[in-house]
Amino acid sequence: MRIAFFGSSLVSCYWNGAATYYRGLIRALAALGHKVTFYEPNAFDRQNHRDMDDPEWARIVVYSGETHSEVDSCLDEASGCDVIVKASGVGVFDEYLEARVPLLGRHKTTIFWDVDAPATLDRVLEDAGDPFRAAIPHYSAILTYGGGQRVIDTYLGLGAKMCVPIYNAVDPATHFPVDPDPTYSADLAFLGNRLPDREARVDEFFVRAASLCQAKAFLLGGSGWSGKALPKNVRYIGHVSTTTHNTFNCSSLAVLNINRISMAAYGFSPPTRVFEAAAAGACLITDGWEGIDSFLEPGKEVLVVNDGSEVASLVRDLDPDKARKIGAAARKHILNEHTYAHRAKQVNAVLKHVASLEAAVVGVTA
Repeated sequence: MRIAFFGSSLVSCYWNGAATYYRGLIRALAALGHKVTFYEPNAFDRQNHRDMDDPEWARIVVYSGETHSEVDSCLDEASGCDVIVKASGVGVFDEYLEARVPLLGRHKTTIFWDVDAPATLDRVLEDAGDPFRAAIPHYSAILTYGGGQRVIDTYLGLGAKMCVPIYNAVDPATHFPVDPDPTYSADLAFLGNRLPDREARVDEFFVRAASLCQAKAFLLGGSGWSGKALPKNVRYIGHVSTTTHNTFNCSSLAVLNINRISMAAYGFSPPTRVFEAAAAGACLITDGWEGIDSFLEPGKEVLVVNDGSEVASLVRDLDPDKARKIGAAARKHILNEHTYAHRAKQVNAVLKHVASLEAAVVGVTA
């Protein structure tokens, strides 16, 4: 199928946590024979912070983030594709794209791909006049980054024809064990951009843990944390490019995952970095949320904590041998069940199903 995909960015992970999700899925879809054109805006200085060239497995079209004219040209071109996808959080012209994509032609497969379903649904449920609420029933299907049955039921209750979670995963070609680098050495490392609905949990699970473990070294990576008051044993290194994620994950005794508030509340929303760290063989510590055992086995493949004091306790007691065993077990499980090749097959089945439904409608109305 020819797929048009409107998203934040495929070529830059700068203030764009969905980049590796897009890359893994689209590369795997291309391997199944799909032809993908990715439309992304020239916005938020992402084009000046590219961390990859245009790939062979997708065509990249960059349009202006300032006027509607180039967006309209992209929409006109996309209307010739078999599948048109609008992802959440493009960053510019989101409402415009969400309204236009379902209107790009009768019997086209149109997908809203929600890479932050908990936040989207909370917003829509709080505001009956939210423009996206009216658009939901007009899409052929809603695909989500995660969220489990609660997200599915909520979308269906808002009129969605179909809702299918396509969870994060890993591309074994890009995320794997590498030699450690002293630049990223620590007892516990956390990587995540500073966001309003993440900061309180970072304060609890990372900053408080560091304050309780003054003898241990903590490493903080991600954009936006400059100026934040941190314990003396926390070293902040700023933005970490995807090209060094493997090194980041392999250079500390353990890696910490902290879900944002909405993702933790809905559950079943494992961030990309859970799978990236596991694929690199890192010992992963994660905040507790419903559904973690659907992806990794607590105690054996991941260490689950409920607050900063539990993080501190684990860091004090964790030894290299135990960390290696947990990382190895996680890597084996992830590669067996949670690669983007697995997810692409799921997406392929959804697209074929939706296409068959659209074909049936054509037959009835012909």
